[in-house]
Amino acid sequence: MVGNFLSGRLHTRGMGEELCARLRARGWAVLTTSSRVGRAARLADMLGTALLRAREYRLALVEVYSGPAFAWAEAVCGLLGALRKPYALVLHGGGLPAFARRHPARIERLLRGARAVVTPSRWVASALSPWRADIRYLPNAIEIANYPHRLRQNPAPRLGWLRAFHGIYRPWVAVETLGLVRQTHPAASLVMIGPDNHDGALERTVARVRELGLEDAITFAGGVSKADVPVWLNRAEIFLNTTVLESFGVAAVEAAACGLPLVMTDVGELPYLWRSSEDALLVPPDDPAAMAAAVRRILDEPDLAERLSRNGRCKAEQFDWAHILPQWEALFEGMR
Repeated sequence: MVGNFLSGRLHTRGMGEELCARLRARGWAVLTTSSRVGRAARLADMLGTALLRAREYRLALVEVYSGPAFAWAEAVCGLLGALRKPYALVLHGGGLPAFARRHPARIERLLRGARAVVTPSRWVASALSPWRADIRYLPNAIEIANYPHRLRQNPAPRLGWLRAFHGIYRPWVAVETLGLVRQTHPAASLVMIGPDNHDGALERTVARVRELGLEDAITFAGGVSKADVPVWLNRAEIFLNTTVLESFGVAAVEAAACGLPLVMTDVGELPYLWRSSEDALLVPPDDPAAMAAAVRRILDEPDLAERLSRNGRCKAEQFDWAHILPQWEALFEGMR
């Protein structure tokens, strides 16, 4: 498997690493690359592993992202083609549709050479269908048993947010939403869970907290281990997803698994995955007023809160590894 295996340095295990661990537990022999830091070193390791250890693998899975990372997928797949190794692509990241519009020839060339193409996003599959019509939807997964569910029938005004502090996730919108909710619910609070991505988003968020005088109402948890995510989520009663770009949204699935009613932006994969007023409330991006109004609805309408909490858990259960891992195995069996 070719992708980013950086949990040893970033202290978070991505979906690719989790997939490899589970495949190994089921008896699959899995070779991974790369855990190297730095683009040049990582690309060299990927190419070296694919070439020098070619006798150790029969097929390959290559993670594909937009931006500079797209180039290493191109390079690795070119080498795999020369080695006559069958490979599948897994398309990640909400930036791929825009990247494809800017670089249609590169997208077409990469997709054409793969034995199979999968993505956890029906939105991405639809956007890239002009270049490959048989892209398969294979969603991300969680271990549902690790997320204790508590039905929210009369939730308290405790808000939760879970992502890396990065500009595309708009963490400051959660702060602005809290400020508006506190106009009618003065006891409202917010816990923000996630590491700093070092693009200035955390500093902008902290500055907004100070401008609004919300220092005593917000807890910054920082990055936490996967095992601790449910603990922190269950300190909240309503989940905010403020992103402007989304290809799946594992954080929202985790929150729904815990029973938190979801308030989220209607971008990317989210309107494909969540039904507004049934298992989430969807609002426009960059609109804290709309998000605050949705939060108030949940606080003021117990029937709505209970419906979102119950249906959200049911939706999250669809993404248990028990359902998703066999689909990966079927994909690889079909490539042999």
